[in-house]
Amino acid sequence: MSDFHEALRGLRVWDTELPAFDPATAPGDPLPLFRAWFLDAVAAGQAEPHTPSLATAGADGRPDVRTVMLHDADDRGWHFASHATSAKGRQLAARPQAALGFYWPVRGRQVRVRGRVVTASRAEAYADLHARTTGALAAALTGRQSEVLDSPATLAGASEAAWARAEAEPDADVPTWTLYVVEPDEVEFFQGDARRRHVRLRYRRPREGGDASWVRELLWP
Repeated sequence: MSDFHEALRGLRVWDTELPAFDPATAPGDPLPLFRAWFLDAVAAGQAEPHTPSLATAGADGRPDVRTVMLHDADDRGWHFASHATSAKGRQLAARPQAALGFYWPVRGRQVRVRGRVVTASRAEAYADLHARTTGALAAALTGRQSEVLDSPATLAGASEAAWARAEAEPDADVPTWTLYVVEPDEVEFFQGDARRRHVRLRYRRPREGGDASWVRELLWP
């Protein structure tokens, strides 16, 4: 075997004691369970538990995925932000559906969120941008996300100018900065098990009828 294949096949998954999860004790709504699992991951020392993978598709149907930062999770849905002019922004404008995938290996847990994506108000986007650091504002002011870059020197110059403006104008607005909300119609919780008897609990909104309550169902691992 090559070094790559030897390393790949030698890796272990969840080389730690995994918590038990009884789906019968889960709440009727997925949000409280997500928040509880998130706080548990933080307490367990999970690195960057707030950085899920975001999957989108463009007008041509081709899938795309990247890591983003979670900005909130509330009764409306799961929040993240980006420029409307970025690749993900253009894809969401063409097909406003997305999926988020959280993975917290220190607890052997995953959470998957799928649903329609809506944009929050401009006031909310502005407040979101200015609730963060000077560096975050500078990065947003740099702009041109996903465009072709001719050289690192061009980026360095634009970044320096953006940092200077962010420090001089901490209230500066970025019109393309957009706060997105994934309004979930499915949320799945996965708890790994050492004997591979993984627990999968899916919350699903009925696709027909006016009932807004969640249907809970177990899935085979």
